[in-house]
Amino acid sequence: MHNGFFDAFFGRLLTGGGRGLQRHYASLRHAGAPAPRVVATLGVGVALLVTSPILLSSKARSGAAPASGIPSAADLGVEFVENSSSSVVVERNGKRYLVDLITHSIRDADTGVPEAASAPVSAAESEAEQSAPDGSTIFRNNCSSCHGLDGKGDTGLKTPDFTSPQVQGSLTDQQMEAIIRHGKKDTMMPAWEDKLSDADIQAVRGFLRSLGNSSRTSSGQTEAAPKKKVYTPGDDLLFSLPTGRPVPRHALTANFTHRFPYTPAFSGKAEGGSLIGLDDFALPSFGFRYGLTDKLSVSAYRSPTFIARPIQLMAAYNLLDERQGAPINAAARFSIQGENNFSKNFTENLEGIFSRSLGRRAQLYAVPTLSLNNRILFQPSSFLSSAIPDLPGHNTFSLGAGAAFDIRPTVALVAEVIPTLVNGRPLDIHRPAYSFGIQKKIWRHSFTFGFTTSPGTTVAQRAATRASFLGDPTADKPGGLFVGFDLSRQLF
Repeated sequence: MHNGFFDAFFGRLLTGGGRGLQRHYASLRHAGAPAPRVVATLGVGVALLVTSPILLSSKARSGAAPASGIPSAADLGVEFVENSSSSVVVERNGKRYLVDLITHSIRDADTGVPEAASAPVSAAESEAEQSAPDGSTIFRNNCSSCHGLDGKGDTGLKTPDFTSPQVQGSLTDQQMEAIIRHGKKDTMMPAWEDKLSDADIQAVRGFLRSLGNSSRTSSGQTEAAPKKKVYTPGDDLLFSLPTGRPVPRHALTANFTHRFPYTPAFSGKAEGGSLIGLDDFALPSFGFRYGLTDKLSVSAYRSPTFIARPIQLMAAYNLLDERQGAPINAAARFSIQGENNFSKNFTENLEGIFSRSLGRRAQLYAVPTLSLNNRILFQPSSFLSSAIPDLPGHNTFSLGAGAAFDIRPTVALVAEVIPTLVNGRPLDIHRPAYSFGIQKKIWRHSFTFGFTTSPGTTVAQRAATRASFLGDPTADKPGGLFVGFDLSRQLF
């Protein structure tokens, strides 16, 4: 009768307390283990069973003080997570498990890997589990662009490292959920209460807690989680050369470029009155880039009439990512450009974008580009379509190289050079296009100001220089450097 009472009582209790605990209790009873005698209630209306045969005296059962002392949590194989009222670590057969009583999840406390099912479950339980939000997926889709896929944060963005015991200990569960829900004033952390449900927020909080516990050893001691030093580009472009930065899933980025090729910045008469050419006529270009998945993105981009009105359509796929343990970053992009608003002079481009971090403060880039039916860079004489003639195409190959170096957490120096190795002469490319500048990056926004010899910003036009654009073979020498700037913003 005594064991039957506990079977019924704890069976009902465990029905709402997590499938993993229910299976664990059932397996113990099947093996003939003594009935549990201690229930620890953890402030969330859910009970945790500790399988230890603690016999209480009749006074203890009636509410009086027990005759013998109650063992400590360590004696029972239970470890309370600091500042958490809904998570505990349970040791069983030499292994440690993180039990989250809100999300009803059990993870290996040393690796963070969810435990596999050990017994058949009912259809209702299976449906409930499938409908429960997955904190790791929500985090990856919404938070990883600032906090990193591994939750270790970004020094440039000053986001916290959730694998750090110090960070975990500084926040209670309630504080963590409040920050996710309402954001954090005077920081880049936005409010998510209008986009995530309460269950989603609790699931994300549970996932963040699991990151902190994954840095513990089997003896319960905390270790500093190893950090891979990876650079974070501030923009899709160094200046004209792509960085291969991935676009988060369902994120939309706007890119806005300005080039002032008509007035050199460092030669000729003093240009103080025109701000070294910034008051002169500009070539502004504008485009959008959208992440279909974490790796696949599409974009559309247009440049103005006086550089032949090209429209560029592109698809890009990120193949390798240093943040996921790859030795380099690698992306492939395919694009089609058509001049006069995508009506003539079509060029097809295939790019490979490779980069390697030199710690968290620098990154090197290599961008081989094949362009089929590329056209010479020229400036139409009027707004009329007749001013953009049909031009012969040439297959070209260029090999761009660049570097970025952070001199401050949010300020970088950038430089690039784009030599055309095949068929440069038919396009009047006498010297490689090159650029250098300074970049300010703040959260999802960046601004780059620099000097360049190339008026073009599309894939097909960026290797051409001011010499072909103006019809002056000497215009691409160092004295022909002119000013330009880029603006980039992730809208959502």
